Amino acid sequence: MTTETGWQVGIDIGGTFTDLVALHPATGEVRAIKVPTQRNDPVASIEAALAAAGLAADAVEDLIHGTTLVTNAIVEDRVEPVALVATRGFEDVLDIGRAGRQNLYRLDVVPRRAAQVPPERRVGLAERVDHAGQPVLVPDAAAIADAVARIRATGVESVAVSLLHAYANADHERAIAEALRDQVPFLSLSHEVNPETREFERTAATVLNASVMPIAARYLDRLQREVRGARLHVMHSAGGMASPAAAARRPLAMALSGPAAGIAAAAHVARDLGLDRVLSFDMGGTTTDVCLIVGGAAEISTDSKLAGRPVRQPMVAVESIGAGGGSLVTLGTGGLSIGPESAGAEPGPAAYGRGGTRPTVTDANAVLGYLDPARRLGGAITLDVAAAEAALKPVADRLGTGVIELALGVQRVANAAMVRALARVTVERGVDGRHCTLLAFGGAGPMHAARLAREFGITEIVVPRFSSGFSALGCIVADMSYTQQQAVRLLSQSWDGERFQALHDRMLATLTQPLIDQGHGGDTVAVERTALVRYVGQSYAVEVPFALPLDLDRLGQDFRRRHGEIYGYATDEHWEMQSLRMRATVARHTRMGPAATAGEAPQPTSVAPCWFEAAAPHPTPRYDRDRLPTGWQLAGPAIVEDAWSTIVVPPGHTVRTDAMGHLWIREDAP
Repeated sequence: MTTETGWQVGIDIGGTFTDLVALHPATGEVRAIKVPTQRNDPVASIEAALAAAGLAADAVEDLIHGTTLVTNAIVEDRVEPVALVATRGFEDVLDIGRAGRQNLYRLDVVPRRAAQVPPERRVGLAERVDHAGQPVLVPDAAAIADAVARIRATGVESVAVSLLHAYANADHERAIAEALRDQVPFLSLSHEVNPETREFERTAATVLNASVMPIAARYLDRLQREVRGARLHVMHSAGGMASPAAAARRPLAMALSGPAAGIAAAAHVARDLGLDRVLSFDMGGTTTDVCLIVGGAAEISTDSKLAGRPVRQPMVAVESIGAGGGSLVTLGTGGLSIGPESAGAEPGPAAYGRGGTRPTVTDANAVLGYLDPARRLGGAITLDVAAAEAALKPVADRLGTGVIELALGVQRVANAAMVRALARVTVERGVDGRHCTLLAFGGAGPMHAARLAREFGITEIVVPRFSSGFSALGCIVADMSYTQQQAVRLLSQSWDGERFQALHDRMLATLTQPLIDQGHGGDTVAVERTALVRYVGQSYAVEVPFALPLDLDRLGQDFRRRHGEIYGYATDEHWEMQSLRMRATVARHTRMGPAATAGEAPQPTSVAPCWFEAAAPHPTPRYDRDRLPTGWQLAGPAIVEDAWSTIVVPPGHTVRTDAMGHLWIREDAP
C-alpha cells in the first residue's frame, strides 16, 4: 500500500465491474485494476478498487468519479417523494404530458408511466409571466405563504418549482424558493435545471432532479468523508467533470456519468491521433454504448429519456442498448434475442464459474474459444468453458442446432443490434459511418469490433490503451467543464442584439462562477457556443457552432448548410435561434508516456482452436498485450489479451501496435 502522494485517480462504477486507472504525474507510473461492483454499496466499491490498486486514501490528490447511482435510482424507481409548485392552473402538466402512448402498438401495457407527483403534493401558485418574460400576475406575500404552508403539510424533503415561462423570467421562482429555503432541505428550480420551453419536459426534468437530490447528497457527503484529503470531482453527462457541490445541486446532470467518461476518453484519443470522425464502441458487462465524435468532440443532445421520463440535460449523444457481455440469451416467439436482462457481477455468466446457469454473450465467446480457460481473468476469475456449454445447450437443443452454431448465432444477433445503434448515431444524423474509425473499448468491445466493423462497412479499428477500463481513464483526462442550454427564441428578421447579449452574459457568468470558485482564473476558461437553429414553425432545431462577435449572415449560412446535410434540403425561409448552448471549460493537460517499446516480436503464449465460422476451427495464437513492441504487426487469426480484455483479430484482418500502446486493426484488401 503506497502512501506516496499526488496520484490522479479515475474510478468508474459500472453495473458489473468497478474500474480504476491511477496516474502519478511526477513519475508517469500508471496503475489499472478492475474489481466486482458491490451494487448496494458504491462507496465500498471505490474503497475496494483503491485497496486493489495499492493506494491509500490520503495518497490520492484528485479523485474523479463516474457513477450510475442516479441512473439506477431512476430506472429502478428508487427515488424520493417530491412536491411540486406550479403556476395555478398548470398543476396537472405531468398528467397531461404529450397526450401520447409510449408503446403505440402495445395495448396490453399502460399508455405511459404515472405522474411522479400525485395530486395531493401539487401546489398551485397565483402567478403568471408571459412568453417574453413580462410579469402578468406577481405573487403577493399571502400567495407565497399559502404555498409554503401547503408544501410543509406534505412532509417531503424535496420540492420542485416549475412556473410557466420561468425560462424567460425566473423572478417568481426565486421568490418562492427564497421562502422555501429554510423549510425544506432540497430545492429544484426549473430555470436552473432546464431553462427552456416545453412545459411538460421542463417540469418533468425538474421533478426528476428533485427526486434524486437526497440520494446524491447523501452519497457525495459520505464519499467526501471516505476519501478525505483528496479533491473529489464527479463526471457529468456532457463529458466533463464538476465539483461535488455543483453535482449535488443538479444531480440529474450525472444521469449519464459513466458512459460520458468513456466518451471523454474516446474524444481525447481521437484528438491525440488526429482522427476526424470516430465511432466510440463501449461494450461492457450490461450495456453497449455508441457515440459519434467529430473533430475530437462528442455530439451533445438534450432530448434523452430515462425509464420513459424526460431528462432534458445536455448529455453526450450516446445510443445505449441492453446488449453486453453479461446479457442473457433467450429464445422466444420472435427468435433468438440478447438482453436487456443481465447476469450482472453475481453470479455472472456461467463461464465465470460462480453459479450462473443462464446463457450469456460471454458464454458464447467462451465456447467459440476466444476466452482462454487456462488464464485467470484479472487474476481472480477462472473460466469454465464446460459450464458455458451447459448453459447454451438447452437453447441449442430447442433450435435443433449445435452449441457452436448457436454461439455464432448469438454473436450475429448481438452484432446486428449494435449495427442498428451505429446507424442511429451516423446515418440518421447525415454522416456516412463507413468513413469513421471504430474505437472499441470496454471488457467485451474489442472481441466484437472486427466483425461489427465488417458488417457496418468500417475498415479501420483502434483498440486504445486501457481499453477494458476506458471510462476510468476518461475520468482522468476529462476537462473541468459546465454546460447549460437556455431558450432564446429570437427571429432572424427581427433580431434583438441587446437581448441576446444580455442573455449570453448571464449564462457565461453562471457557467464560469463554479470554475472561479475552484481557483481557476478567467484567462484559463475556454467557452464553446452552439446555437440551436430551426426554420420558423419547425419542430426540431439544428446545432450550429458560432463565435463572437455573432455574424447573423454567417450563422444563417451555416444553418442552411447543416440542415441540407441532415435533411437533404435547405430553403431561404426565415429562421430562429431556439436555444443557446454554452460550455465553459478549463482544460486538463494529462499526458501519459509511451506504453510500447522496441524489441523482438514476442512468441505466442499458446495456440488453440477458435471458431470464426461453423465449418471448422482455426488454430489461433494468443499474445500478451503488455509484451507487444512498437510496430509489431501480425495477420489474423490472432488473439491479444491483457488482464481484463480480449482482442479478437479474425482471419482476413491485420493488427499492429503504435508507440502509445494502441492496437490498430484493419481488414485486408480483397
